[in-house]
Amino acid sequence: MPHRTLVTGATGTTGSRVARQLTGRGHAVTLASRTPGPPDGARTVHFDWYDTATHGPALHGVDRVYLLPPVGDPEPVTVMRPFLEQARAAGVRRVVLLSSSAIPLGGPVVGQVHGLLADGMFEEWAVLRPSWFMQNFTGRHLHGGSLRTDGVMASATGDGRVGFVDAEDIAAVAVRALTDAVAPDTDLVITGPGALSYDEVAALVAEASGRPAAHRRLTYGQMCDHLVAEGVPAEFAAVLAGLDLAIAEGAEDRVTDTVERMTGRPALSFRAHVAAVTWPEGGRAPR
Repeated sequence: MPHRTLVTGATGTTGSRVARQLTGRGHAVTLASRTPGPPDGARTVHFDWYDTATHGPALHGVDRVYLLPPVGDPEPVTVMRPFLEQARAAGVRRVVLLSSSAIPLGGPVVGQVHGLLADGMFEEWAVLRPSWFMQNFTGRHLHGGSLRTDGVMASATGDGRVGFVDAEDIAAVAVRALTDAVAPDTDLVITGPGALSYDEVAALVAEASGRPAAHRRLTYGQMCDHLVAEGVPAEFAAVLAGLDLAIAEGAEDRVTDTVERMTGRPALSFRAHVAAVTWPEGGRAPR
């Protein structure tokens, strides 16, 4: 029987890329999101974590799921556990969860969902734990928007370094985890080929764009206030600012070979990523 993969968050940064790579390889895909885009050769369904009526139709006929947690929810396990129980009952055998390199098994936010998979809820599983996305600085993320409009991004990361990773590389690892004959049955920490501080990121953005770019250093409290002012709920702002502090303390200063090991090719460097972007005042907006 042919496999069919449900891709949640199918219009998002990783979900859209996972869907495109799966369909490009001829795999059957169901695209699920709150605002479904054009079918692009795949079945599309409306999906909302907080509307359980959308869950059954999304799971129809699928045996694998790319699982994107609800954005901004500090306790996603509350809504994800019932969905996963329904998925198991519907015949889903493999689940690949998008988590974060900053969140370990059993940790806060999606770490609790990681625990469900590690405890054997499904026969086959993987938890992707990518480092922070390169697209955060070149896309529609808060940092990218600030760099485009003001030439400044703010963080509480200090001199901490991060192995920033390209979303295309994350998606490529996800596709292998979803489609290989043998599932990873573990978590996979995914990084780019080098670790950079936010000051170094700003310098590379300035070099590639030909425009000024700088990193404004904030305290934890200042970062919380900054995020809340940008519309982030206070509780989730505290989580995000706390992750910045972890970076400052060295928690993300690492590089793994996961991309090359899973895909057979090297991970994209940050310099190559920003060089491929056409910046404002030079044509198209960043991708």
